[in-house]
Amino acid sequence: MSGPMALEPGGTEQDTLALRLAQAPVRDDRTLALRLPGHVPDPEAVSRLAAALADRIGPAVHPYEVAALLEAEGLTAEQIKQRYGHPNLFSLATALYEQVPRSYPEPPPAADPWRPDTVRCLLRGVLFALPGLAYLLTAPLWHPGRHATAPIVAGLVSWAWGQALGHRAHLRLATGRREAARTLLTGAPLGAALATAAAAPLAGPGPVLLAAAAQSLYLAAAGVLLVLARERLLLAALTPLIAGAAVLPWWEPGTAVRAGLPLLALVATLAATGHVLRGALATPAATAGGTRPRPLWSLPYGLFGLAAGVLVLLEGRHEPYAVIVLTVSMGPAEWLLYRYRGLSVAALRATATPAGFLLRSAAVLAGCLGAYLLPLLPAAWLTGAAPAPLLLLAATLWTALLLQAFGTAWPPAVICLAAAAVAGLAPTLRPPSGPALLPLCCAAAVLALVTYALLLLGRPARHV
Repeated sequence: MSGPMALEPGGTEQDTLALRLAQAPVRDDRTLALRLPGHVPDPEAVSRLAAALADRIGPAVHPYEVAALLEAEGLTAEQIKQRYGHPNLFSLATALYEQVPRSYPEPPPAADPWRPDTVRCLLRGVLFALPGLAYLLTAPLWHPGRHATAPIVAGLVSWAWGQALGHRAHLRLATGRREAARTLLTGAPLGAALATAAAAPLAGPGPVLLAAAAQSLYLAAAGVLLVLARERLLLAALTPLIAGAAVLPWWEPGTAVRAGLPLLALVATLAATGHVLRGALATPAATAGGTRPRPLWSLPYGLFGLAAGVLVLLEGRHEPYAVIVLTVSMGPAEWLLYRYRGLSVAALRATATPAGFLLRSAAVLAGCLGAYLLPLLPAAWLTGAAPAPLLLLAATLWTALLLQAFGTAWPPAVICLAAAAVAGLAPTLRPPSGPALLPLCCAAAVLALVTYALLLLGRPARHV
């Protein structure tokens, strides 16, 4: 017999077949599959599959990830054998993993979570200064004389109370807008009453007390609108003041206009505040109340507000126009607080060591502080104010606000209170010691605050 099934001499057909199989070279399943009739895989099929899936295979760190990808693509065991010539899924996955080079693309840049609202920040700076137009309009109507300290005391109390109340309301905003509105509805009238009561013994009955009460009511209502981010509504309420001050250089209004425009602005502010609070209280209550903030948590913010008010008052006694510049600069100061946080996050992503981040953090702090102080220099020259006291006071306030933005309230409050207490001794000292005391106190405060900020904010954990 001839042919492939011919018997070897001295053996049966089965013995001959077994002998041939034993002498044949060992082949894996893929080689056998290539020889099966009807199962001839394309030798380039695996390469084409690798090219098609390269962007997803490259980042894989193990063939099992490629196997999961192939399963997600819907490849069946029959397709893997017939089309790609591999016995199973894991064999094909291993081949693809070895064929495609490893690639680990950088993740897309994340959006800056601290991107500031430029228009809103600038508007807030203007709104901080616009109430001063009321004093410009009403100055001929009331002569405080020996009662001049009454509105000042009322303003300091309102400033301190407003800082503490604003912090507490922002904590409640984390729970819900309704809870924050309830806090403001209770705290704002109480703050206005306390400020008026503090001014009453110094003002006595008369227009000075009315001016102190109106000032306290306005500051309380404006604080509510600012906390609830209704700056444009507050600007609209102050339109009578803006219009009255705009015509003063060309027209002398009578007593009724000088008194009526500030009163109209006050009524409009109170009405806007009531409207906003009513809308906020109508929002659904939060499902989870969370932890109710303790009043002690807001105490350092109130103390800082008091210290900042005293420092600004002491500067205003010598340079009143400098106070206007400083007030308007609070808008850009708030914008730079956001920029500092965004730049710090970017620095954290760009460094790999704590020492490297500390250097970048110091550069960010110096850049933001310099960007805040640099425009104040020509403003001081234009107003005739001494640049050094204004810049040192501005640096003190901004650095303290920066620490507060990171939840560190007691150190800046204590430092600013100490500076205000020592600088308050200036009127009792003879020149030249008295006038030089405020810039010296602010310089010491800036040094302490900047050092503390570098030690605290130079650690990566504070920015995670």
